[in-house]
Amino acid sequence: MPSFSHQPIIEPLGKHHDRAAFDCGVEALGRYIREQAGQDTKKKIAATFVLVGDTAEAIAGYYTLSSTSVHVGELPEHIAKKLPRYPLMPATLIGRLAVDTRYNGKGYGEFLLIDALKRSLISTEQIGSVAVVVDSKDDNAKAFYEHFQFIPLVNYSHRLFLPMAVIQDYFA
Repeated sequence: MPSFSHQPIIEPLGKHHDRAAFDCGVEALGRYIREQAGQDTKKKIAATFVLVGDTAEAIAGYYTLSSTSVHVGELPEHIAKKLPRYPLMPATLIGRLAVDTRYNGKGYGEFLLIDALKRSLISTEQIGSVAVVVDSKDDNAKAFYEHFQFIPLVNYSHRLFLPMAVIQDYFA
């Protein structure tokens, strides 16, 4: 479980957050929070949530949520056969999830993922979603998600999903 030096706070990205100081070691993820996240939020493309660091401005980590869809044929057969015969199924996308290098090794990635899953589950009360989908950037990210029971989509080794039924069981 994560070790926090303060009461952890995850909140929507705001103007007071110091995006310029964020460095997770992956240029694309750092550039996104610094240059694009605010615009995506304003345009309702993605919602960005930040884990507040040691100060109210510091970003220890962040993730984004948006809607997506999954072709039923991309799901394993044992899951697809339980779903309606629609070609596409609504899903929630964790588009990005990153932890600043200053906060590595403290379980913050797990904490962010759990918060994202909880928000995704709560949103299904108002908007349909059969799963949470992630695109893992590399084998380490893939292993992180597989640790939480994410399953690769058929023909996509690094695109994984977690059925809402499993997420619901997590929080039951």
